[in-house]
Amino acid sequence: MSELEKKLNKRERYKAQMRPFEYYPELESLDFENLAEGDRFYLQDFGIFTTDFLEDEFTMRLRVPAGRLSTEQFQHIAAIVTEHDLHLILTARAGIQLHGLETDNVLDIFKQFNELGLTTWQSFGDNIRNIVTDVYDGRGEHSEIEVYPLIMQMQEHILKNPRYVGMLPRRVSIGISGNRANVSSFFANDVYFALAQKEGTFGFNVYLGGKNTEVAQDANIFLKPDEVVDFFKAFVEAFYLHGSRFSRSKTRLFYLLEDIGMEGFKAYVQNEFAKPFESAGERLLEKALFTPHEILSDGTHAFCYQTDFARLDADELREIAAHAKSHDAEVRIGIDQNLYILGLKDKETPFKSPKESATVIACAGNLCPYSFWSIKNETSYLPLKKINEHGLQVGFSGCVKGCGRHRHTDIGLIGLKTNNFGATDGGARVYIGAEHSDGTSVGRQLFAMVPLQHLNKTLSLIISIYERSEHEDFEMFSRNILNKFSEEFLSLWFLASLETDQILELPENKDIALGSDERFIYEKSLLEKQFPSADVLALIDGDFHDAVSTLSKKLWTIAGKDPHYKPPIKRLNVR
Repeated sequence: MSELEKKLNKRERYKAQMRPFEYYPELESLDFENLAEGDRFYLQDFGIFTTDFLEDEFTMRLRVPAGRLSTEQFQHIAAIVTEHDLHLILTARAGIQLHGLETDNVLDIFKQFNELGLTTWQSFGDNIRNIVTDVYDGRGEHSEIEVYPLIMQMQEHILKNPRYVGMLPRRVSIGISGNRANVSSFFANDVYFALAQKEGTFGFNVYLGGKNTEVAQDANIFLKPDEVVDFFKAFVEAFYLHGSRFSRSKTRLFYLLEDIGMEGFKAYVQNEFAKPFESAGERLLEKALFTPHEILSDGTHAFCYQTDFARLDADELREIAAHAKSHDAEVRIGIDQNLYILGLKDKETPFKSPKESATVIACAGNLCPYSFWSIKNETSYLPLKKINEHGLQVGFSGCVKGCGRHRHTDIGLIGLKTNNFGATDGGARVYIGAEHSDGTSVGRQLFAMVPLQHLNKTLSLIISIYERSEHEDFEMFSRNILNKFSEEFLSLWFLASLETDQILELPENKDIALGSDERFIYEKSLLEKQFPSADVLALIDGDFHDAVSTLSKKLWTIAGKDPHYKPPIKRLNVR
């Protein structure tokens, strides 16, 4: 092995031994009961996932470009789910993820799906993941360009291309929207083609380098619709050739841009595009509040079926698909993990959504081996009524991987375990303040850890203070109020409010640079004015860190029992 090969991360060494496309024929004779580490690595490129510590349990992901499937395909999926007793969830990339597959049926299920005109290829692994758009693409009142044909051309270029299957330096997420307003933001994507206009022509501005903890940055490129696919091809080749293949933690596009700069990477893409780039046009992106019932551009109706936080059962799929088919309507999956029926003649539908989940994005939770939470079951810790009333965007991730896009929403949560507050099953790291709709900023950390049994009260306080501000939406509240204060000041303000059982409106802030001595003096004076009798103020000395730590432990160390806690079953030792 050469010195260069030794520096490659483990996945790259597997790729050097055998390309995933060359491995594919081995699936037919694979012993799924005795998989090697390399087998598990290669299987991801074809949508099959397992782990070292759950070797006999498999996950399969269906790639659903633009979230579009025929009603017949939904019915077929329901039949397979029923036959094999699988668990189905919708993903935050408008795909379908199936859990509960076993060693004796995983290959059969894989064949069934891929023979139905569905595909599982490149839905995991180092690939271009499912390409997403707005669920109302081509049909909503905000639509200017239907992008579905472009998505299908992009997918065709990479899907079974031996050069790219599993061979990129890291996964790449692509979002494109031809709508002036979208149900969800796309700035968490590595590449985002945003609707724009230049010299009277509709097209797309390009944004690069987004991920779950960062917003995509303006590349200052405008593309006409017929240039998008060629740019996509150039981008994929440039990333394939020049992306880092060494430290796994630094292989995303974000880090390449950090290393060589936006202009450096654009030069690589330009070399493959072989056509001068036009500078960006005027981005056409406005914030809109979408309701469960929307009127489409042709006068027909759309209905959002709000899932049980991304969970669906086979009966739901069958019923929704049958209703859509009988009404000559279509069903689409949104990146908000809900199902949409488009083209209904009237507003009425025979179903009622099982949950009010339209603005809550949740990861797979306990269906994923990395999650600390049973996310879908622990939404009882959220003030859902208030969240729904205000249309607050909430991202709910079970671990730091961030599949719930927790830093691209109004309120973001990461599931954690800790013993800092006593014997507790878990808690949440809390983020607020993202200006996510237009890609201005991601959310900032408010609390490193809130025990689950205190989470509802804490989030309710945040929402109550937002209500007192009388801002039109939470992003405006973040822009005008929250993001003008330091993170630790906000933490202490909310903690002191909890301790004193007050709902105190945050004041309009002075224009003082964050992090400056003047800012600290000003923020300290606000705390002394509003909470003059609080003991914790004596701990403020140069910063707020000790005060935040002391007060959070005082409030949240567990003295009583969690009302949601179920004690483990005691088992007798029988000899």
